[in-house]
Amino acid sequence: MKRNTWIVLAGTVVLAVGLLAWAFAPRPVEVEAVAATRGPFETAVEEDGRTRVSQRYAVTSPVAGRLRRIALREGDAVQAGQPVAWIEPQLSPLLDERTRREQQAHVAAVQAALERAGTRVRAAQVGVEQALNEQQRTAQLVAQGFVSPAKADADRLALQAAQRERESAVESERMARYELQQARVALEVAAGAARPATVPSGLRDSTAPSTQTPPRQDAESIASARVFTVRAPVAGIVLRVHQASEGVVALGTPLLDLANTARLEIVAELLTSDAATARPGSPVRIERWGGPGVLQGQVRRVEPAAFTKVSALGVEEQRVNVLIDLDPKASAVALGDGWRVVVRILTRQEADVLRVPVSAVFPWGGPAGEGAAQESAERMGVFVLEGGRARLRPVQVAARNGSLAWVRSGLAPGEVVIAYPPAAVADGVRVKAR
Repeated sequence: MKRNTWIVLAGTVVLAVGLLAWAFAPRPVEVEAVAATRGPFETAVEEDGRTRVSQRYAVTSPVAGRLRRIALREGDAVQAGQPVAWIEPQLSPLLDERTRREQQAHVAAVQAALERAGTRVRAAQVGVEQALNEQQRTAQLVAQGFVSPAKADADRLALQAAQRERESAVESERMARYELQQARVALEVAAGAARPATVPSGLRDSTAPSTQTPPRQDAESIASARVFTVRAPVAGIVLRVHQASEGVVALGTPLLDLANTARLEIVAELLTSDAATARPGSPVRIERWGGPGVLQGQVRRVEPAAFTKVSALGVEEQRVNVLIDLDPKASAVALGDGWRVVVRILTRQEADVLRVPVSAVFPWGGPAGEGAAQESAERMGVFVLEGGRARLRPVQVAARNGSLAWVRSGLAPGEVVIAYPPAAVADGVRVKAR
């Protein structure tokens, strides 16, 4: 073969071997590279919460009776002392035929008792006149010396006894008159028409006060004259009307709720493990409350008693209420009672630390050496890009949140680490940043 042919054949073989070597050579693994930076770092507990008014006032019925319809509605503003409800006396129940006739018979019996009392008054008046005449005749005989003074004393005492008897008869007649009035009112109010009882003129004595029959009034007019006004204890907004329609209410029946919606607080039910890190005074960020921006607040109190709550997965959890006060500037925001919000309670804040994405660190004990004295929970590992290759390096992580990890030692600012390292990445493997 010619020399040129051998040269071409050798070149072809070398090219083929080179192509095969290139085809089967390991390729760099594509990875996400992120630089370690310094900046602020914070950890927080995130939980759903609900707003509520700090002071709620329940307006209840102070008396039993018939409630008039309440015109107030939810959201109406009221002032302290403003009338919010009116309660009328409850009317007597309707009478059946038997009870009505018994009541009529009772009225007739009381009427007869009144007439008998009037007869006693007249009889007592006759007795007084007779005793007075007897005393006058005895006084003349005593002056003439025909009768002893003892007889005059006996007549004087008899006159006093007759006068007392007349006074007793007059009081009995007055009592009978009031009983008749009471019986008639009970009958007429139950029947729907109240007529004040009057006494016939022939049954009145001269010493009894005269009564005049007032104009006819129905039961509703009498009840309206004795209406009880319920007033607002404080100025605020009507949160809820429990009894809007007219009806009979008992003593202590809730009528409506009042509160000042400018004084709101937030209640968050935290797990007891999370509540242990939330201290009074910790700053709070209120997010996803329905408006733009983030509202500010702070923890006021962590309640000492926990309670058991079943989660959506059926797991029993021990939770505790954490009370959060809104910032005064946030009080003007249009929030209401019972609204859902998301709170982030800041448990730790650092102004300037070394940070890497939390996806770049992973548990790794590492060889004995630097960091071997550290706790195993704090020893983590990262892959650092050095010269196009991944280098495994142990680091000490002080804290983590949902997106960042605070690296206390093992890295320097500006070094590039691999986020979400794939399974093909190992120490010394060639990598290429995307």
